Amino acid sequence: MAMFKNTQYVSDFTLFMDDYLVKNPEVAQGQLEGRALLWDKAPLDLDEHLRAIASKVQQKPYPYQTN
Repeated sequence: MAMFKNTQYVSDFTLFMDDYLVKNPEVAQGQLEGRALLWDKAPLDLDEHLRAIASKVQQKPYPYQTN
């Protein structure tokens, strides 16, 4: 027994988005630029990474304790 019988179904939203992306191809480029800005990171330089670790200020185990 097949779990998903109707594999030809396409939702209204999918049809809308497909049509929108065909009419506005610049949206896909904007998505790639946004991803690059927020998620894709440049490779770490080992020396810079070690300096960043060494320059961190040690935090107290319980920051609200004043004594």
